[in-house]
Amino acid sequence: MSIFNVNPVTVDDYRRLARRRLPRFLFDYIDGGANAEQTLADNVNDFDRYRLKQRVMRNVDNVDTSTTLAGFEAAMPLTLAPVGMAGMFARRGETQGARAANASSIPFTCSTLGICPVEEIVQATGKPIWFQLYMLRDREVVQSLLKRAEAAGVNTLVFTVDLPVPGKRLRDFRNGMLGTNICSKISKAAQLLYSPRWIMDVGIKGKPHVIGNLSEVVPNPDDLNEYKAFIDSQFDASVTWKDIAWLRSIWPGKLLIKGVMEVEDAQAAVAAGADGVIVSNHGGRQLDSVSSSIAKLPAIAQAVGDQTEVYIDSGIRNGIDVVKAIALGARGVLIGRPWIYAMAGAGEQGVSDLLNTFQNEIRTAMALLGVNRIEELTPDLIES
Repeated sequence: MSIFNVNPVTVDDYRRLARRRLPRFLFDYIDGGANAEQTLADNVNDFDRYRLKQRVMRNVDNVDTSTTLAGFEAAMPLTLAPVGMAGMFARRGETQGARAANASSIPFTCSTLGICPVEEIVQATGKPIWFQLYMLRDREVVQSLLKRAEAAGVNTLVFTVDLPVPGKRLRDFRNGMLGTNICSKISKAAQLLYSPRWIMDVGIKGKPHVIGNLSEVVPNPDDLNEYKAFIDSQFDASVTWKDIAWLRSIWPGKLLIKGVMEVEDAQAAVAAGADGVIVSNHGGRQLDSVSSSIAKLPAIAQAVGDQTEVYIDSGIRNGIDVVKAIALGARGVLIGRPWIYAMAGAGEQGVSDLLNTFQNEIRTAMALLGVNRIEELTPDLIES
């Protein structure tokens, strides 16, 4: 046993723990991106293009990281992003993430394709959550999901628009997660045998393994090939901004459009009635070689930031990244992989500890930038 690196602190620390504890095909599912994974890398690395301006001799005795995110009074400008099948990375994973988010006073976003249904997640905390939705071909299912979310107390809908077709995530084929040949089956069985803790905690105690919000129409995700076939058949490649206008007409709460990467699309989202846009390339899991989210944020914030709230996800790995994103025009950020790594590696407490680290990093950075309030993080504090 190593006497070093005994206490996980950073996202990379939790990533290493998650890699040890998860079956490799599940780790690669959350860790990987599309094709050659260039955008996946750029999402993280491009934050280094921006440098902060340290200011001194300012009164920073009362730094406050709190802000408002789509009407939610948050302790910091951060939200847990929706992650499909989060309940396969830890026992009833969505509920663990929701409890950690609640303890840190930030929003939690439930995925359409999560293991736990929205009702179970809300019951775990007794507090409202955000709900993420894809436009499915069956519009009656969409309306049913919206009614369930509203009945559960959801007041903010995150609608994902960058998945008319799934991206080519090659790790899922390479490691045997997908595929019906004998090599895939043997590989997956061997990976499970080498993950006894996961088998007991998630594989057995974490049942039922169903897509909770779509349990009546989605096959059992234990059969990953059948699950993928359903998802591929239900994502609607014919969706246009007219469908967003229809969604706006039947959803009474806040509406955030996730997956916007160009100014024109951000403007179209505003015209369709969105209360916010999320600059996102789906964590590099859709179109490889598209620009990083942080590279696209400034222009979008400048174009529509005075008309709607602008958020960003993809690539945020620490509190310094959060500060840079806010200074470049974001109202808040969403993190996906980081909270999954922490949960898979160290459970609900790991997520809480990671969020505490994020907040401390944000607070420290603000003090060293010479500001006390989130709204004081402006572009003049950035060098590029």
